[in-house]
Amino acid sequence: MANNPIHHFSEYLLFMSKIEHTPSNAPVKTYPCPRCGKPTVWADNPTKPFCSARCKLIDLGAWANEDYKVGAEDTPFSDELDAFK
Repeated sequence: MANNPIHHFSEYLLFMSKIEHTPSNAPVKTYPCPRCGKPTVWADNPTKPFCSARCKLIDLGAWANEDYKVGAEDTPFSDELDAFK
């Protein structure tokens, strides 16, 4: 039975039935990398939302360098600081 081609084919069909399939003609959804803007695929991307580990590290460095700031009219407790002037 080990050399029976029908047996091998039935094993192959059983194996293929357990795999998740996506249609090959299905459009792949992409989005721009927040760092460089390169079109990036979300599915199976270990560095999402970035396109690469490089962009991820550059962005982390920008946060650490305080390049990103959230605008505000007053800082918290600014009225208390004015009392010390």
